[in-house]
Amino acid sequence: MRIAVEALTRTVTQIFVRAGLLPDQAAAIARTIVAGERDACKSHGIYRIAGCLRTVKAGKVDPMAAPVLTDDGSAILRVDANGGFSCAGFELGAPALAERARTLGMAALVINDCTHFSALWPEVEALTDLGVAGLAMCPSYASVAPAGGTAALLGTNPIAFGWPRPGADPYVFDFATSVAARGEIELHRRAGKVLPEGWAVDPDGQPTTDPEQALEGAMLPFGGHKGSAISTMIELLAGVMIGDMTSPEARADLGGMSLLPKHGELVIAFSPERFAAGRPGDPFARAEVLFDAILGQGARLPSQRRFAARAKALADGIALNDEERAELDRLHDLGLAAV
Repeated sequence: MRIAVEALTRTVTQIFVRAGLLPDQAAAIARTIVAGERDACKSHGIYRIAGCLRTVKAGKVDPMAAPVLTDDGSAILRVDANGGFSCAGFELGAPALAERARTLGMAALVINDCTHFSALWPEVEALTDLGVAGLAMCPSYASVAPAGGTAALLGTNPIAFGWPRPGADPYVFDFATSVAARGEIELHRRAGKVLPEGWAVDPDGQPTTDPEQALEGAMLPFGGHKGSAISTMIELLAGVMIGDMTSPEARADLGGMSLLPKHGELVIAFSPERFAAGRPGDPFARAEVLFDAILGQGARLPSQRRFAARAKALADGIALNDEERAELDRLHDLGLAAV
């Protein structure tokens, strides 16, 4: 069946409100989850609802938390999520971040004390909608072995970038620094499918294609030592530097990985106009020359598949199978008792 984006957003919002979340928190989470379904990113769609509810039920996230924005007039804005989910904290800070970037050329938003479950592309797209380029990153919990290692130490540590394109979909990429997101391995497990080689090691540090063994062992970074170095950079910038948890600390705080991790997030916004001021050419027009050259070689821009799926979902509704619809109904009817 197909369901309109607005209707699915209402349903998911109701699930979280019935679970005890403040309406603003529930609505922000719902927008992020439905964005995943809308863009055919199932690993970040309604599949994530149950994990959010389990984390609430376990008392590891405050359903009544209200984020607080602190602005001292500098290039660094801060949001204290107060133990709540990250989504509402980002929505609170994003407009101020974009405005400060337009004023100063660049600015950073630090989100502390938040529980994170989502992709980062909805956040950088929110910034491109406001006319600025954006870079977002965060740790996770230790589930990835460093290059050459055999045990989980780093997080999946996603990083996302967005560049505004007037009159067109933004240039956006978002990827984990692991070979695959942990949610992808979980989806393989649920489907009874083996993993591609090179994705993970088992608890003894040996290569495995068994998703059960991978979830008990460790994933691997993409690109070997290159992905491992980028992942470590994210631990430093979005963990150590902002005074929040690194991935090993987040896992120790939870005592495992059955619930969602608590840590911080770093989001940086840039004003292309301010950086290019006084130099020849319009930065947005020059970017289009580069994008045209990429497409002219028969290559594609990242997120093109997502944008095509989005256009179809907005026109025809989001496709849900019978199992997914039944799960939504169960979570709506039972709330925290369903997990």
